[in-house]
Amino acid sequence: MLKRIVLTCIILIGSVLGAYFFQDILSFDTLRAHRAQLLEFKHSHKTLLSIAFVIFYTLIVAFSLPGSTVASITGGFLFGLLFGTFLNVIAASTGATVLFIAVRWGLGDLLKGRIERLEGRTEKIIQKLQKNELSVLLSLRLIPVVPFFALNLLAASVGMKLRNFIVGTVFGMLPAAVVFTWIGVGLGEVFDRDADPDLSLIWSPHILIPLFALGLLSLLPIFLNKKD
Repeated sequence: MLKRIVLTCIILIGSVLGAYFFQDILSFDTLRAHRAQLLEFKHSHKTLLSIAFVIFYTLIVAFSLPGSTVASITGGFLFGLLFGTFLNVIAASTGATVLFIAVRWGLGDLLKGRIERLEGRTEKIIQKLQKNELSVLLSLRLIPVVPFFALNLLAASVGMKLRNFIVGTVFGMLPAAVVFTWIGVGLGEVFDRDADPDLSLIWSPHILIPLFALGLLSLLPIFLNKKD
């Protein structure tokens, strides 16, 4: 009981304090202002910066802080498309897993009780998630109809297996991670024009349609099982 209370307090306090102190720091303005120093530090201490970036991004996701989009784009800006995507996926999936485990240990019974009383659309999503953990999680990661942090909480509260959560998170977020990292690759040129990156790219048809198709493809095992 004491462990659950401590974990719950850590999550809540970390989220509140992080949102209060870092809401102005995790922004494109901050990144623009420190652009030269970051690039210089990367050239001399790339490994150290990579580790620091992963830790920082992991904490953002673990405490559900604002700024995950900025962090993903920063990964592309600092490390390029391939290595940046790798670091973004590692950090975001690690943070999501930390939150998943913390919720399971600290808030599992409370959330489970509340979820059992839910009705409507959320109840249907939960039922599908319980019956087909990996396929539904993959689909919801690929087609972001549920916010990333909310899906982490939802998956933990319905008792999803940790292995399925990790696999579904890593592969489900990979396409979107590539897109955001790709935006970050050209961030230097955007800053030179004194502008902010165009995040509407993620909602354009040539991005959304493939994501939607992948989401439907991830649901294929569900329909195959029904036929059997």
